[in-house]
Amino acid sequence: MIITTTNNVEGARIDEYLQLVSVNVVIGTNIFSDWFASITDVFGGKSRTYQRKLDDVYEEALKRVREKAEKLGADAVVGLKMDFGEVSGKDKSMFMVSAVGTAVRLRRM
Repeated sequence: MIITTTNNVEGARIDEYLQLVSVNVVIGTNIFSDWFASITDVFGGKSRTYQRKLDDVYEEALKRVREKAEKLGADAVVGLKMDFGEVSGKDKSMFMVSAVGTAVRLRRM
């Protein structure tokens, strides 16, 4: 399955636009990762804990986009856009990613 941010796939022609596929993935952090991240913020540097969480939520979103497109019989998803955000409140933090693209069938040239 090809997943691309571009609107076409080199070496192929889009034969059929199936439909939009979109997913939203939210993953929670916990009090310990929040605490370690706050220390990193004070002293500067990267928060590896948060980076791993963001990597996890990104990979999960791609996996779900792929699964939805496969169920439609698609060969590819074109025009993929991903948006990251943080949802927080009541002493809880969560990362969120929204992904949307167009599932298509291709004809190889």
